[in-house]
Amino acid sequence: MASRRPSSSCRSLALCPLLLLVVLALSPSAGANGVFKVRHKFLGRKPSVGDLLAHDGRRHSRILSTVDLPIGGLGLPTSTGLYFAEIGIGNPSKKYYVQVDTGSDILWVNCISCKRCPQKSDLGVELTLYDPRESVSGSLVSCNENFCVSTYGDIPGCVANLPCEYRVVYGDGSSTAGFFVTDSVQYNQVSGDHQTRLVNASVTFGCGAQQSGDLGSSNEALDGILGFGQSNSSMISQLAASGTARKIFAHCLDTINGGGLFVIGHVVQPKVKTTPLVPDQPHYNVNMKAIEVGGAILELPTDLFDTGDKKGTIIDSGTTLSYLPEVAYKAIMNAIFSKYPDLKFYNNQGFLCFEHSGSVDDGFPEVVFHFENSLLLNVYPHDYLFENRVR
Repeated sequence: MASRRPSSSCRSLALCPLLLLVVLALSPSAGANGVFKVRHKFLGRKPSVGDLLAHDGRRHSRILSTVDLPIGGLGLPTSTGLYFAEIGIGNPSKKYYVQVDTGSDILWVNCISCKRCPQKSDLGVELTLYDPRESVSGSLVSCNENFCVSTYGDIPGCVANLPCEYRVVYGDGSSTAGFFVTDSVQYNQVSGDHQTRLVNASVTFGCGAQQSGDLGSSNEALDGILGFGQSNSSMISQLAASGTARKIFAHCLDTINGGGLFVIGHVVQPKVKTTPLVPDQPHYNVNMKAIEVGGAILELPTDLFDTGDKKGTIIDSGTTLSYLPEVAYKAIMNAIFSKYPDLKFYNNQGFLCFEHSGSVDDGFPEVVFHFENSLLLNVYPHDYLFENRVR
């Protein structure tokens, strides 16, 4: 058996717990729980570490790039997403498969007038273009309506009935543009005794009309994105403002079966420990306090995990691996392999590998990430060392 770690300048550690439960509380509000069953895009096949790094590279060019309008970022139905869910939109309702993303804000789907939108997907789902004219509950959002003004401010040249438009340009040069509509969105709501029922809610979302770059050519395309971001334009913020749901959500992701749940509302069971979010950040930032390897706290710069410009610890549902600053990564690697100074490494497809017989959990130390409020994330050797069988 060979385990491996990356040798490129972008250092990574793989954190792959069997079941990950994250609860994010934004602010108190009344309402019931909504449930979205999600599927993993790698379901049915085991990706290599190279696949995961390539995915994350594409993902980070989206989440960390510049947006030319202050909407907080948009996700896209491309290979940058990991988990997707089925929702209903319109009256009569039609099925749409959307990427579930904590790193973006709005609900956005491809529109009937879209140019270069993908027509098919290799994920085993049928893509559908949204047509607001076919829904009796659909309506265009004008530039002088409250949603548009609160999102962008006063728009020069705005007159009555002029659409509220958006355009996003990403770091790789691709872009998406469209306009906002309001329509009925259907999703499951907890009704008691582990049962759910279908409910309707009026939501304002993006109708994608034009794409450029590689956004229309992805084989892993979806109909759009369901953003769980913090801005007032996100679906969860709209549901909370209308009293339909509490502004709190949790995601429980199963990395074995390739799916899980996203839940809007308070989680009663199981009991969970929490760490507070850092306020006034564009993404979901938390405060990491220390890193422990084999029972010893690593000596790291005191400001290493401070939140600031291009700094901080981000929770993102669309990223597969966990990425660390170079100084932290090197310190962890040195501590992990300190018992094996004579270990021989070799290169295999860009990764440093080594031969090891026996259980990695018996031969290597546990890594523990410490967060605010004494929250601990335990990472075991079988989580951070990837097996590469030698033929």
